Amino acid sequence: MTLLDGVTGSGKTEVYFEAVADTIRRGRQSLILMPEIALTAQFLDRFAARFGVRPAEWHSELSPRKRARTWRAVADGEVSVVVGARSALFLPYADLGLIVVDEEHDQAYKQEDGVRYHARDMAVVRGHVAHIPVVLSSATPSLETEVNARRGRYKRLHLPERFGGQSMPSVEAIDLRRERPPPGRFIAPSLAGAVQTALERGEQALFFLNRRGYAPLTLCRACGFRFSCPNCDAWLVDHRFRRQLICHHCGFAMPHPAACPNCQAMNSFAAIGPGVERLEEEVRELFPQARVLVLSSDLVVTVDRLRAELDDVAAGRFDIVIGTQLVAKGHHFPKLNLVGIVDADLGLNNGDPRAAERTFQLLHQVVGRAGRDAGIGHGYLQTHQPEHPVMRALIAQDREAFYSAEIVAREQAGYPPFGRLASLVISGEDKHDTQSFARALARAAPADDGVRVLGPADAPLSLVRGRHRLRLLVKAPRAFDLSAYLRDWLAAAPKPKGSLKLDIDVDPQSFL
Repeated sequence: MTLLDGVTGSGKTEVYFEAVADTIRRGRQSLILMPEIALTAQFLDRFAARFGVRPAEWHSELSPRKRARTWRAVADGEVSVVVGARSALFLPYADLGLIVVDEEHDQAYKQEDGVRYHARDMAVVRGHVAHIPVVLSSATPSLETEVNARRGRYKRLHLPERFGGQSMPSVEAIDLRRERPPPGRFIAPSLAGAVQTALERGEQALFFLNRRGYAPLTLCRACGFRFSCPNCDAWLVDHRFRRQLICHHCGFAMPHPAACPNCQAMNSFAAIGPGVERLEEEVRELFPQARVLVLSSDLVVTVDRLRAELDDVAAGRFDIVIGTQLVAKGHHFPKLNLVGIVDADLGLNNGDPRAAERTFQLLHQVVGRAGRDAGIGHGYLQTHQPEHPVMRALIAQDREAFYSAEIVAREQAGYPPFGRLASLVISGEDKHDTQSFARALARAAPADDGVRVLGPADAPLSLVRGRHRLRLLVKAPRAFDLSAYLRDWLAAAPKPKGSLKLDIDVDPQSFL
């Protein structure tokens, strides 16, 4: 197992292309896993330029006929290279000789419904069983992979500099406690000034905000009524492009009403907080001559349309891009030299034990879009807590310090990769029945000095699609046989009846 650990723009793709070329020369097949293969047209073009032919693709956007042809060609050995999403790992390869997991830290590799698995971990298992090399590639490795590399379980191939001598972007914090944007605005004056300077130099700028829609909350100024989903424990998100209030968890949607449902006040609604659509309004007012594009998953009409928009950005046909995490997926924009993170604190304030790690990875990847081709890259973090370890590590560009501190904190707390977790989510249509079953399930947990069973407690999203949700969390040492413990527990525990449902996730990635 090899960790291909290189800074953004260091040429990691070209390195593992050489491994693919060697595998082809030996007459064996290669698999390249990617978190969002349907969106990576640039990667496919680079592959075709390097090898003279495009690889076989495997992802959810394939037509049934194309899927069947690809499956058969892989089984017959007619395909040398497959580039695919996580399910490509289970194709019937005639002679698989190499597995590459690109952006191995990405959360998209975890299958969250049906049969739950992590494609990165399954790739490592498959490589071990078949005695074939596995390459894990990332500029911000997962903590699990980083620990394995530090302890010598994985070989590390380090690329500390960008290809062609380009320097890494400088990173600066904008302390929103001291420099507040104007009322009703969300871009600090210093960030707006830096973007204006970049535009005058003929460069592109990116505003990053990982929040879809126009505003995350709509309330009535007269009575304080807030629009919430009737099926979920969540606020309705204002989507001005669609002219709807939408729940991002169940899909419920309603048009904007003229009057408040609670007090009947007319035209009394206020949008609270920014989404990328609201940010676009502000950007167009600040930079009226700029060509602006919003990239967000809810605005994707077709994959081909998205690929065309990404090509337009790479060709310099837009001056300012406003995007969610969609823009952090390894895209290469030659003229992009400035990145502004509008709300750098957004991912830190939740109960996920991986919150700091994920925030660091996401913001590092986004800032890494800047200065990859020519010129000097700059990143700006708008934050209310510039003293936070994540912000300090990003500003100082001290990745090693962040990982070292995070590893110590995880080890002391017994969290992965130094401990095991299992999530048991009980859901049901009747709240009382759901609570009663959850308590009965907790009482049936086998006693073990090495295991802690926490809960039941309301899940952070306690109501989804009309179903009440409670969570039990099992915490165990790393070497503990957690699967056997769960099997024994469930064999002796009461069984869910009626509308009750029990979902079990070992090593969960989501804590909602």
